[in-house]
Parts: sequence; structure tokens; C-alpha cells
Amino acid sequence: MMMQLFLEKIRQEAEKLKASDSPIRVVSHLDADGLSSAAILTKALKRLNKKFALTIVKQLSPNILSQFKAESYETFLFVDLGSGNLEDIKGVINVKKIIILDHHQPQQIENSFIHLNPISFGLDGNRDVSGAGLAYLFAKSLDEKNKDLAPLALVGAIGDNQEDKGFSGINNLILEDAKPYLEIITGLRMFGTQTKPLSKILQYSTDPYIPGITGDEQASREFLQELNLDPEKKLIHLDHEEMKKLVTFIILQRLGSEENPDDVLGPIYLLKSEPEESPTKDLREFSTLLNSCGRLNKPSLGIAACMQDNKLKHAAISLLNEYKRELIASLNWFYNSKEKITELEGLVIINAEDNVKDTIIGTLTSMIAKSNLYQENTILISLAHSLDENTKISIRCSGYKNSGINLKEVLNSITSKLGCQAGGHRNAAGALIPQEKEEEFIELAKTLNGKTIIL
Repeated sequence: MMMQLFLEKIRQEAEKLKASDSPIRVVSHLDADGLSSAAILTKALKRLNKKFALTIVKQLSPNILSQFKAESYETFLFVDLGSGNLEDIKGVINVKKIIILDHHQPQQIENSFIHLNPISFGLDGNRDVSGAGLAYLFAKSLDEKNKDLAPLALVGAIGDNQEDKGFSGINNLILEDAKPYLEIITGLRMFGTQTKPLSKILQYSTDPYIPGITGDEQASREFLQELNLDPEKKLIHLDHEEMKKLVTFIILQRLGSEENPDDVLGPIYLLKSEPEESPTKDLREFSTLLNSCGRLNKPSLGIAACMQDNKLKHAAISLLNEYKRELIASLNWFYNSKEKITELEGLVIINAEDNVKDTIIGTLTSMIAKSNLYQENTILISLAHSLDENTKISIRCSGYKNSGINLKEVLNSITSKLGCQAGGHRNAAGALIPQEKEEEFIELAKTLNGKTIIL
């Protein structure tokens, strides 16, 4: 019932926007979900010949909002962000028409915005729909022809870790719209299956994490040679017996170090329109491609890849290789920098400073959380310096269960004491604080050890 009310509200607001001649400023986030969202709305608005401009941001801030206020746009469409910035938006650009399509936990303040968030309708914004999913529902309401954008919505959902052996809630409805454009098979769920040689697939496998192999090229090649598999062969070119052998030994390698060692198997979503060996063939790989563009500050390349600009798509693919190298370098830094890691009961603080990009620290924290290095439900808090003299903070929970911990609330309980806000979900959250408050933050975070972290 609530889902139908939510979908109807989206339809109504899309109809109003469609009837308006007001130019639109679209603002989206830079991760895979945000770029998918931006691409979906860009395609939909272009098809209606609407006047609009697109801005991709790392996060909303009063400074950025002040720049928007000075512009002539009367309609602002925020997607995959905004719900955690209601107070700032209200204080800075409340004179504009504000539409927010977001699935993150909203601030609880009075406002007159058109705020389309599933959480406000009693739905699960953490698992059941992403920002790209909301953008797709809005685009579909603008015109049924936009159903061909459904696969992009799933790319965003996968980027936000909303796919777990299938989709749920609204994402499942979107999957039905996407099926004419997809081939869905069961196989090995690893990055690079379409494009990388086996040795690189294993070396760069961060999700799933393979103990003793992830991050180590030599170990990867030796592992494959023991199986009599050509390290230079691509995964999609393995025959049935070779695939069976590889899967079996990966699962064995993960035994004892993972809750579900056979999680490497599951549905794989392939775009029918994309050629074999293209990084945009597999939606999982497509998502990583977009994430690499955003995290390395080239979001326009990600959007261009979604828009099928072949020249810029090749540039995005090159960036993807750089992104994977950055991730492996960050993981290696973590293993070799124990002096930067504080381990307490139920809590680990990783202070990367300038050693890890602020745009990558969240991904690094997620990889560590899934590596089984720490006991289930250990809170992981990571910090990295940004170029503007701030510190980016990411918080995750080790393992796969997260029993009763709302990470956004945990982080906000610290940052609020510093006059800063946290954003995100109960399973993954982040914040930005001034660098001069970094030590104070760490001291406050240390008080979260033990049972006090359970909310």
C-alpha cells in the first residue's frame, strides 16, 4: 500500500515538472549511484527538450548551495543527495522550487520541499531502491519510453550494494522493466569477467576478498598455475570444467575466513546491447566503471559512458584501470601501516591522512570490513585528508550481519559535538570535518568502544 502511494506521488510530481517551462538545475552525487541517476535524468530531460544544467558534487555544503542561490534557475532537482541537507537547503535556497529524489536518511525538520524519499513512506531506502532507482521512476513517469533506462537504475543499485543474489522491493519492479534489455545468467560474481585476464581478476578482487591472493599478483598467478589455468585467459572464455575448477578452489580459499565463502556465485546481469568483453556489458563492472570516474574526479566521463559516447567511454575505461590500482595501493598501505591504526574493543580507527584519497577511503573501509580481519560487528572508522583542508570520515561495520548498529547515528553522535553532520545509511555513512578537529574527533570516537556502539 505504502509503495503504491510513493509511486503515485512520484508520478504526480513528474507530471508537474513535465508541464513546467522553468529551466532546471539538476544536482547529483559523484558515486556510481549518483552518476547513474544523473545520466537517467539527463536522457529523460533531453528527450523532452527541457532546458537544464547538470552539476555533480562530492557533497552538498552551504558554500555550494550559496552558489546555486545566485543562479537564475527557479527549479532545483536534487538526486541521490539532499535528504541529509534539508536544514542547509532551507536556510540558503528556500526561495527556489526544490525537488529531492533521495534514499538516504532524512533530517527531521519542517520544510516545504517536494521531498520524494522512500523512508518517509515507511519503505527501505537502504536495500529496496537507490537514487538511480528514484531517478528512473521519475523518468518513467515523464514518459513510458524511458523504460529503456531501467538497466542504468540497476547499475546504480548495484553500486550502492543493494543487490544480494537478486533485488528486493522497488528494485525488483525496476528489474522487471529492465529484463527485455538484459541477459541474466548464474556465474562467478567478480569484477573484470568481461575484460581482464584471470590473474588480474583475482589480484584485483576486493569484493569478494580472497585471502592471500587479493592485492598480490604473484600469488594470483601461482594460484592459477596450480589449477593448470592460463593466467592470461579471460574468465568468459573458460569452458565448463575450467570454470567449475576455479569456482571450487576460490570457495576453498575463502573457507574459514568468510561467513559465506560461496558468495562468489550468483546472478550476473549482462546488457544485450553491449558487445562481449566490454566493461559496460556486465552491470557490476559498469557500476565500478562509474565509481572510478566519480572517485577520480572525472564524473563527466562516467556520464558520457552512460550516454554511449564511444570516444569518452574509452577514456573512462582507462580511468577504471587507474582506480583499481589506487584501491590495491590503498589496501597495501593499510596492511603496512599498523602505526596509523588504533584497535580497541569493538572499534578500529584508521587514520590514513594523505596516504589514501578522500574519495577512495570509503571503498577501502568497505573492503576491510568484508575481509574478516576483525570480529563480526566491529565498528571501522577511517579518516583521509581532502584537498580543501578537510578530513573525510567513513564508517562501516565488519562482517555481513550488522546486528542492531545504525552507523549514521553512531557517526552523527560524534560529529554533532564538533558542529558537523553525518550522512548516509544505517550500514554505511560518512562525514566531512575540518582537519583541525581531526584529533578531537579521534578522541571522541575512542569512547565508542564496547557496548556503547549498539544503538
